[in-house]
Amino acid sequence: MDLRARVMAAIDEGMSRRSAAARFGIAPSTAIRWDDERRRTGSFAPKPQGGDTRSHRIEAHAGLIYSALEETPDMTLAEMCDHLARRGIASSTSSLSRFFQRHGISLKKRPAMQLSRTGQMS
Repeated sequence: MDLRARVMAAIDEGMSRRSAAARFGIAPSTAIRWDDERRRTGSFAPKPQGGDTRSHRIEAHAGLIYSALEETPDMTLAEMCDHLARRGIASSTSSLSRFFQRHGISLKKRPAMQLSRTGQMS
């Protein structure tokens, strides 16, 4: 942010955007972009990066996912993907896994039963 402020101050003092970029060792397109952003919005601060930008797509189909789980509680993530794909909804096992984690749903299978001992072991 400090570099951005110094570049903007140099532009405000009458320096061209290209010469301000050369003075501070940045690309001219960067100085031009920062100044355009400031003229449009009044701020040249960087926008936030990262974060969840796509969970709303799968959240829109939460009712369908819940109803499929009620029908077949032991459905795997791959089977759930196929189930949604048949209804025209694109998803992946990782997006479904994150959906279930957000909603506190565990799809763990029942623990295996203990082996029966019908014969004598030697």
